[in-house]
Amino acid sequence: MAQLDPKKMEDWQIAAAAEESMLRVYDLAEKFGILEDELLPYGHYLGKIDYRKLLDRTKSQSDGKYIDVTAITPTPLGEGKTTTALGLVEGLGSLGKKVSGAIRQPSGGPTFNIKGSAAGGGLAQAIPLTDFSLGLTGDNDAITNAHNLAMVALTSRAQHEFNYGDKTLEKKNLRRLNIDPYNPAIGWAIDFSAQALREIIIGLGGKMDGFMMKSGFQITVSSELMTILAVAKDLADMRDRISRMTVGFNKKGDAITAADLEVDGAMTALMVKAINPTLMQTIEGQPMLVHAGPFANIAIGQSSIIADRVGLRLSDYHVTESGFGADIGFEKFWNLKCRYSGLVPNAAVIVATVRALKMHGGGPDVVPGKPLDAVYREKNVELVEMGMENLLAHIETVKKSGISPVVCVNHFYTDTDDEISLIRKTVQAAGARVAVSKHWEMGGAGARELAEVVMDACEDKHDFKFLYNEDTPQKERIELIAREVYGADGVEYSPEAEAKLAKIQQDPQLAKMGTCMVKTQLSLSHDPDLKGRPKGWTLPVRDVLLYPGAELIVPVAGGIKLMPGTASDPAFRRIDVDTDTGAVTGLF
Repeated sequence: MAQLDPKKMEDWQIAAAAEESMLRVYDLAEKFGILEDELLPYGHYLGKIDYRKLLDRTKSQSDGKYIDVTAITPTPLGEGKTTTALGLVEGLGSLGKKVSGAIRQPSGGPTFNIKGSAAGGGLAQAIPLTDFSLGLTGDNDAITNAHNLAMVALTSRAQHEFNYGDKTLEKKNLRRLNIDPYNPAIGWAIDFSAQALREIIIGLGGKMDGFMMKSGFQITVSSELMTILAVAKDLADMRDRISRMTVGFNKKGDAITAADLEVDGAMTALMVKAINPTLMQTIEGQPMLVHAGPFANIAIGQSSIIADRVGLRLSDYHVTESGFGADIGFEKFWNLKCRYSGLVPNAAVIVATVRALKMHGGGPDVVPGKPLDAVYREKNVELVEMGMENLLAHIETVKKSGISPVVCVNHFYTDTDDEISLIRKTVQAAGARVAVSKHWEMGGAGARELAEVVMDACEDKHDFKFLYNEDTPQKERIELIAREVYGADGVEYSPEAEAKLAKIQQDPQLAKMGTCMVKTQLSLSHDPDLKGRPKGWTLPVRDVLLYPGAELIVPVAGGIKLMPGTASDPAFRRIDVDTDTGAVTGLF
């Protein structure tokens, strides 16, 4: 690995070099303790794991230690959360521990836009990079197709109900659902950032071209189906959840489900392979499970329960990943994923960088495509100190769960000893552990301090507790999250949100569903421009979405959209193919 120099090579070049010596999937599976009949190979280097066979075979085995990786409030500079998760896996591996990780499959939206493919970076990457970035084993495509099939069922049924009388419908073995075409529950899905598709009109043309109605697209990872994949315990659970998805409403305002449309079985058929997690590896040969998707700001944003159960069963240490900062990613891991799975974490890692802390401390704006201001490359202890308030807020959030937090300073070669020293002292004074990790530059060898500190934290006695219980009213939950996690003074509700919450609370089954907040990832508040640790603000809840299949109530704070936009200088401008070898270049 000595010939790989992150300072001189792009991530895709490092990945391509590492792929020359990566383990074949059967060898990787054997190393991980997966039997041949539990592996579903996809070519030479990828495979899916038959989770049912594996979990049934290993049911008498005890689980390993469970570690979640989250971060401070993200900035355009990037904090390297996935890179750190991979680095921690490599670091534990370098200490001779049997370790696995679970990360989320990237969305085509960020991959072809600004953020990149989320495969890690430097010497802490998941490989093969091209497969990981461009579709992998088809889970996102399955979700896209199943979601859109539900919309096909709704829109075609609405057209037939409009065009045919009851007798004709009966001859076709259909019952009238009285679909309200002007009140669909969902739109269409596509796995790109396509702002032009946010609001559209469909059904233009004649009688046979569909019912004309307002519609729109959301990015695939925001589909309820992605959340169902993340939280489903098994195929039967996934099938049941899909049947309960609300696709539209009748003219009385009652929900029309996938089961009402008789499309739930076909949707599950499209998803049946996706329920098995994909097996990949780090560039140092540790197993990585890839399952479910990103975007904790508009979705649950967690790697799957199934992937974690598989990893925990086969490893001494299993590292899982939650989206964005601890205010949304860890909060959903804590109060939703752990509640659904029954799994209790042993430690949580909060990723921070010196330069991100500088931005939270009042550093100049970072504009993609423009040179980085010198303040982010030069020593400035004062800005770091001012930005520590953001990190301290996330430490407090993790501690409220009863879990031991470990702050990982994701090291950049421009960081100075004085800046690092300040972070160490402040974190330790807050009652948390801290480690500096150089996994980007050195791989597992550079992450040994982090691995040792995390192992130590896993031995702590802890009193894990949820922020709220199932009987806590939805409004009270929202206000608990707003005050205790975001630091808000209170919550304001739009009349629409107020009415929806009142209706939900009247239904005992709906009232007990999980609370999955939707808000910007760029601030502890709802306002992406408020950095650091905002004070004296109120959280506005403007709408409440209902995902009965995923069993989630989804309050929407601020002006968040379920379809991101593509920037003026997207990553796809630099992605190409070597026509002699077929190798993809330019991914990051």
